[in-house]
Amino acid sequence: MSNTKPDQSTRAIRAGLNTDKTWNAVIPPVSLSTAYRREDAAQKGDFDYARTGNPGRSTLADAIASLEGAAGAVVTSSGMAAIDLLLHDLPFGARVLCSHDAYGGTRRLLDARGQGGRLVPVYVDTSDLEAAYDALTEPTQLLLIETPSNPRLRLSDIRALSDLAHAAGCEVAVDNTLPSPALQRPIELGADYSVQSITKLLNGHSDMVGGAVCVADETKLERLIWWANCAGVGAGAFDSYLALRGLRTLPLRAKAQSEAAGEIARWLEADPRIARVDYPGLPSHPGHQLAARQQDGFGQLISFELAAGVARGLVTRLRLFTLAQSLGGVESLTCIPALMTHASMSPEARKEAGVSDTLIRLSVGLEAAADLIGDLDAALSGTVANVPADEFAEA
Repeated sequence: MSNTKPDQSTRAIRAGLNTDKTWNAVIPPVSLSTAYRREDAAQKGDFDYARTGNPGRSTLADAIASLEGAAGAVVTSSGMAAIDLLLHDLPFGARVLCSHDAYGGTRRLLDARGQGGRLVPVYVDTSDLEAAYDALTEPTQLLLIETPSNPRLRLSDIRALSDLAHAAGCEVAVDNTLPSPALQRPIELGADYSVQSITKLLNGHSDMVGGAVCVADETKLERLIWWANCAGVGAGAFDSYLALRGLRTLPLRAKAQSEAAGEIARWLEADPRIARVDYPGLPSHPGHQLAARQQDGFGQLISFELAAGVARGLVTRLRLFTLAQSLGGVESLTCIPALMTHASMSPEARKEAGVSDTLIRLSVGLEAAADLIGDLDAALSGTVANVPADEFAEA
């Protein structure tokens, strides 16, 4: 018998199947109970109280850890709760380096924690190894890398940065939300933690909110489990159920969405109405070779700027790309990050990160790429795509 580890698709599909011992349900049932009976007051079972643990949450954590190649995982109530969980165990006044073009909510959290001196956030271009090396010359407790970054899709070298950070006595966490473990596994590249918003690609159906922290070291996992219970940031039972359902098709969705995004990005780059396209799958992208080396696909997110025209006018003419602020679902979405997902950043911080008021972000879903290109083409021409009103709802 072969000892080869099953493929990602097989592990995703099989996660938690046939584990129900009560009714022999193939799909694990949802346990909505807040309390679990003890046979003996002195003997705690696998579960005793829902804040501390839940069967569905535990199954989801094991499934995500398996896909990430981690020792274990903690599933939280949101992606931001996952990042905040990482900060709980840092000493007071800890210096935290973070990618300068990270998600706006990440910077908002770090800045808020920094206001009372709880930690000292420092932002650096992690795509520049020399800049990261210089920043690590001061004592630093955590390096938080977002790669690809949202929304400019800059690439940071996880293995090289992990080597630099570890040599400086610093732990490394990677925000893996955009690629998910289907396309990138930071722990296998040397990171100590992989964090993500389950809400996005991993769940993929835009119907729950959750996050995860995957850990390389089992002893550190125990500390995070303790903090998650102490702070009460664990995910709910039904959200865990929905995420596990979405995870089963993650590898298939990630592959199909990456292929469609690549087709759309190439079309945009060839169109004279577009000034610039950010997509790691394009050979013209400065991080293309790195993305090909450390990822298993280029992802579903594209950002671009118009050669002329107003971004707000374009996004309101789109019909198959809904104007909404999320990403990674089966449905295609668009947004203007400066006005939506990154609005909490100061104008100076947005300028430093390259998030201009004219930048448009696309999250490519599972619609046919040709239809999505037709929608973009019509909107760029100043018209609305010929989409029957009775077939698709208005954006």
